[in-house]
Amino acid sequence: MSWSSGKDSAFALEVARARPDLEVTALMTTVTDEYARVSMHGVREELLRAQAREVGLPLVDVRIPSPCTNVVYEARMAEAMTRASADGVDTVVFGDLHLADIRAYREEKLSAIGFRAEFPLWKRNTRELALEMIASGLRAVLTCVDPRRVPRELAGREFDRTLLDELARLPGVDPCGENGEFHTFAFAGPPLSLPISVRVGEIVERDGFVFADVLPGT
Repeated sequence: MSWSSGKDSAFALEVARARPDLEVTALMTTVTDEYARVSMHGVREELLRAQAREVGLPLVDVRIPSPCTNVVYEARMAEAMTRASADGVDTVVFGDLHLADIRAYREEKLSAIGFRAEFPLWKRNTRELALEMIASGLRAVLTCVDPRRVPRELAGREFDRTLLDELARLPGVDPCGENGEFHTFAFAGPPLSLPISVRVGEIVERDGFVFADVLPGT
């Protein structure tokens, strides 16, 4: 499972686990070495590992530098895929929703090394999907927002019905943040067996994005 630590990955895993043709054996996440955080989402590695424990799957962390060129990224991913293949893995599950170019890129790269790609949430209506996530008990916090697309004050907010109603009033904003408007950290609900206690710490702007530093709760 390509695991971003966010709500889409969490819900896609839950859907994938219900399919008889898929057996998810591990979570795979890119971690930026310099910061020990999930790439782009900015989630601390200790919280990522807490997620893996509550999901009940081993974590494969693909370490990348910062900044990371596409050549380096693809080489690190190819190394991880080679190890997975040796363990009998032949498929990677993704939480992508409707970006056709991203899907085509993933399928092309995986097909070249003998893997399949699965997208269990593909083309779902994102407003309906967001409401289904919330109704399932899934809880997530916004860890990164693009202030060019949504208000910077959304960093650190919980992904809930109130937030969805606010997003609906913003022109061109996807309810699930599929266009990069925001990224999240899933801390409760399926597929986690128990909630992860978290609190929002410092909010900073870096490289044009606003990050909420989510910390283990006290």
